[in-house]
Amino acid sequence: MASGSSSNSKDIEKETLRAEDLEKAEQPPPPHRTDEVADAIYPPTQEHVGDAESLASVNLPPSEAEVEEGGLPGAKPSQIAKTYATFSLPAITSLMAPSVFGVLARLGLLAITGYDEHAVFPLAWVQAAGCLIMGFTLGLRDQIGAYYGPLYTAITTGFCGSLTTFSSWQLDVFLSWANTQDAHRDWFRDVIDGLAKTIFTLAISLSSVTLGLHLARQVSRFIPRIKPAPPLARHIFRVLSVLVYAATLPAYFKASPSFRHQATAALLFSFPGTLTRYVLAAKLTPLLTLFPLGTFVANTVGSALLGVFHVLQRRSAQPSPNACAILQGLMDGYCGCLTTVSTFAVEVGALKARRAWLYVGLSWAVSQLLLLIVMGVSWWGADINESQMCAFALS
Repeated sequence: MASGSSSNSKDIEKETLRAEDLEKAEQPPPPHRTDEVADAIYPPTQEHVGDAESLASVNLPPSEAEVEEGGLPGAKPSQIAKTYATFSLPAITSLMAPSVFGVLARLGLLAITGYDEHAVFPLAWVQAAGCLIMGFTLGLRDQIGAYYGPLYTAITTGFCGSLTTFSSWQLDVFLSWANTQDAHRDWFRDVIDGLAKTIFTLAISLSSVTLGLHLARQVSRFIPRIKPAPPLARHIFRVLSVLVYAATLPAYFKASPSFRHQATAALLFSFPGTLTRYVLAAKLTPLLTLFPLGTFVANTVGSALLGVFHVLQRRSAQPSPNACAILQGLMDGYCGCLTTVSTFAVEVGALKARRAWLYVGLSWAVSQLLLLIVMGVSWWGADINESQMCAFALS
């Protein structure tokens, strides 16, 4: 009898296991994740749709679901951070100071890495640094949102978007085709130089975003869940952000005129450029599923504007020193902050392969075509001379 009962129990266990296996087999497989960027943007329970419309939130303050995900476990409603609308005053003011610091960081990196006989072109350092910070912040989006949502927007859209620059990259590539430095090389090497800057920038930007996400995941396990920022801290953050940008006005007029083309003019135009990009992303990106229309418009229009300002600095009828400094400020400040590689790299990494390549190809080709129209007409009309540029004020 004992042996019979034991065999019956074994049969029951086998039947149970078979039923469990069948149940697992019938369950739909978990959504396939193509990369770490998609994992950071989409919640684990949401399918990776890979369209542009769903990427509109990359530049915006975290949503209520993301804030709750990063908050304290079992938190009471009073312990959950407040969420902010896209065009709320805290979200807009959070872009002011980071735009200024992003431009300063970019100009500083370009000055440090722009030495003679450099092995890596200076803009590569800028794009790599901005995309690394972007990826790291994206990986901690829930935790940052649980503390203070506009802080996420300040770092990603404000600082990283102003540190990296799509327009300067495109102008650099275009000038390589044209060999405006009169380097001793043939046309084939001009093509190689332009392609090298194109491919290397794409590679280092995408790799830096992924590396930042990886570092964030390693660090996040050591970051405790914290309570939302108290009202005083939030007010101090807003006031300081406004004051930092307001200080750019006296800095431009009170500092030595020799600093205007180097930094102060760019700082003056930093926030307007960032705000334009933020509005374009919020308004235009949800309108198209094929690729992120907001970033596309910001990057291509910004590249064309950079070409216009570049031409105006080199016309035969040269502008005054003050006007020359303003043009340089518009190039480094407004165009540099209007266009971005950090958000561009995140969007490329999150899109499905075909849409990603289409987005990259269109952004690059349209920008180069616009620069050809703007600058080519001036070159062919002999209206500008690349070897001569307007003079800046020296004192």
